[in-house]
Amino acid sequence: MVPYANAWQYVRGRIDRAATATGRAPGSVRLLAVSKTFPPPAIRAVYGLGQRAFGENYVQEALEKMDALADLPDVEWHLIGPLQSNKTKVVAERFQWVETIDRLRIAMRLSDARPADLPPLNVCVQVNISGEASKSGVSPEEALALAHDAAALPRLALRGLMGIASDTPVVATRHAEFAVLRALFDLCRSGGLPVDTLSMGMTADLESAVAEGATQVRIGSAIFGPRGRDA
Repeated sequence: MVPYANAWQYVRGRIDRAATATGRAPGSVRLLAVSKTFPPPAIRAVYGLGQRAFGENYVQEALEKMDALADLPDVEWHLIGPLQSNKTKVVAERFQWVETIDRLRIAMRLSDARPADLPPLNVCVQVNISGEASKSGVSPEEALALAHDAAALPRLALRGLMGIASDTPVVATRHAEFAVLRALFDLCRSGGLPVDTLSMGMTADLESAVAEGATQVRIGSAIFGPRGRDA
């Protein structure tokens, strides 16, 4: 058996079952495999199963993996961790997606640094739907304005919104927070923004996220196994 095959297939099954339970087609919710802290051979193995989109939190770690996996031509790298201003140039040059836009200055720097010979950089506005000070993201009240501003930048393609729910066993709380992001997503659409990505839900809460309309879930430990305590 190929490493990670059972885990990857099980996660895909969970996602499809969650979609079916809400009347959506199997395969309609995309899987982003969160590979942060896991080495290139692990990513290569999951790539071999058919996975193409991988999420990384730390820029330098991701760049090292990109170099090690340069022979895989169609890997899609998503930055899903906070982005510092001094890293915008290399991120604009090397990533295909940035899901953590939380201020206009970062979006502008990414737009300015995106090479003209590459397609526009796909971006999502990160919204702090839990209200926790420990989480990044723009407030729900400010999200629409930032989305419109980001969409107007020439080398970016606004794809949607991203959010992280509270780490709580209370399912109703998760649903309520994901519903906030879904409502903002719908407002983006009704306001004329061509968004198609609602990135929310992780290993512990993907069913709640899919029930509230997620089009992409970010799953790491259920595929790759547990991370170290500090990861």
